Amino acid sequence: MSTPLSRRALGGVAAAAALGATAPAVHAAPATDAQERPFRAAHPRRHSRRPNILFILGDDLGWADLSSYGSPHIRTPHLDRLAREGVRFTDAYSGSATCSPTRFSLYTGRYPGRTKGGLAEPIADKSVGLEPTHPTLASLLRDSGYATALIGKWHCGYLPDYSPTRSGWDEFFGNFGGALEYYSKLGLGGEYDLYEGDAEYKDLRYYTRILTERASEYVSREHDKPWALNLNFTTPHWPWIADGDKEASDEIVRRIKAGDRSALWHQDGGSIEKYKEMVEDLDRSIGQVLKALKRSGQEQDTLVFFASDNGGERFSYNWPLAGNKGSLQEGGIRVPSILRWPARIDGGQVSDLPVFTPDWTATLLDLAGARPHPAYPLDGTSLAGHLLRGAEVPERDLFWRVRGERALRRGDWKYYRGKSGRDQLFHLSEDSREQADRAPFEQPRLAELRAAWERIDAGLLRY
Repeated sequence: MSTPLSRRALGGVAAAAALGATAPAVHAAPATDAQERPFRAAHPRRHSRRPNILFILGDDLGWADLSSYGSPHIRTPHLDRLAREGVRFTDAYSGSATCSPTRFSLYTGRYPGRTKGGLAEPIADKSVGLEPTHPTLASLLRDSGYATALIGKWHCGYLPDYSPTRSGWDEFFGNFGGALEYYSKLGLGGEYDLYEGDAEYKDLRYYTRILTERASEYVSREHDKPWALNLNFTTPHWPWIADGDKEASDEIVRRIKAGDRSALWHQDGGSIEKYKEMVEDLDRSIGQVLKALKRSGQEQDTLVFFASDNGGERFSYNWPLAGNKGSLQEGGIRVPSILRWPARIDGGQVSDLPVFTPDWTATLLDLAGARPHPAYPLDGTSLAGHLLRGAEVPERDLFWRVRGERALRRGDWKYYRGKSGRDQLFHLSEDSREQADRAPFEQPRLAELRAAWERIDAGLLRY
């Protein structure tokens, strides 16, 4: 398996050099390296009640965009602290390479291609969504006694047919679409897109502030049963609007209202510095929510999980990975992932176990004592026994499919076919950048992994 400590430290040094950093900037590689130790379940075994669940998603955040993952120029002290107090995963993946399919894989615990809505990469109109009849993480938790809420980006279908409150969440406050302008809340088609439940909610303040307030209020409540909150920020997804950028906001709004359907893409705006500002704002916002959680007295018994929904986009920092959002190369699907549960899991740990989004669905249901629906078997593997008792996780295949690309990881080996149509094979612990194609020298292994991918694909819906 990989050696995350040396990889991360090396990544920070190489990144600083690539950016022309002076000696002090090299120290952007995390200072926690020497303190991290490989993951081990807590001993003696501890017990606690069923955890509250705070599952936080960033939007289009790159694998190395956090300082705890080696960013040489972005400072994320609150997420770094979360990592120090929990487990940082170096080989964690999203369920797909774009926004809505990954959310389908989280909410259903299954490959996106098992549902019609999951075939959209991503959802862009009202024709498809997450069918209310399909069991979800929220509905299964709710049925086992949890209060459930989703705050932030839904992106699994539009009203009137699709909504979080139709799919198991007791409460919803956020946006339905894939992107919105941070102040006006206008979406790609010029529609207003901020809702409480299924009703429009007017608030023209900066969106990240609003979501932070709402989430802080939710975790601060007096709850009479365990709760599960999906907190889905849109930060740092385009448009590249930071808190206070009213002039840039007004210009994008003007273009949207004039009928420019590409305005939100903001292809003529943004910068590395603006992106840095947005990521650091995301970090501060998460810090505020975690502070509210601590003040509420629920910190010990709350499992907090943070990840990105897919790989980074235009201004993100993915070194040493190749590719970005939309691709099944490592940079498109490997994401920063941190788990903290003080009551049961020791802090200061790092894991290079390969995991992906559906695993977290299975794990959370297991920890909460909720059973999957027998008619909708999960594609993920529960990590509960591994995290709590140190049980071995059987080697299994991680599978991805997007239009024009395919990938499968088994152990350290990754089978990949990109848009060139050529089958490739990479040994990730030696070549995380996917530059040394081993296919010519490992033909039997290539054939085995290709066949495994095709067996899974045969059970999925066609595009």
